[in-house]
Amino acid sequence: MKLIMAIIKPFKLDEVREALTGIGVAGLTVTEVKGYGRQKGHTEIYRGAEYAVNFLPKVKIEVVVPAEQADRAVEAIAGAAGTGQIGDGKIFVLDVEKTLRIRTGETDADAL
Repeated sequence: MKLIMAIIKPFKLDEVREALTGIGVAGLTVTEVKGYGRQKGHTEIYRGAEYAVNFLPKVKIEVVVPAEQADRAVEAIAGAAGTGQIGDGKIFVLDVEKTLRIRTGETDADAL
């Protein structure tokens, strides 16, 4: 099994969720986060004063899929989240050692 973590622009969340549902991903976890990458934030003007916004709002999506479905899930996320602009985000893929569904006690692939 693989854990896929994706940091994306917030307005792309619904498109990513629909893309993942379309390939059979049953569930995901979403967290609102802030951060920066190469873009290093930006400046804004508020009431005539300019100030720096160093951390930009992003959304972190976490989903666990069977290893054979990981590449399709990454492609679905990248396709739905991409705008071609700086700050589109990153996708990380990690190995999952064990999974346990608390309610039933099912483990690994049965727990997904």
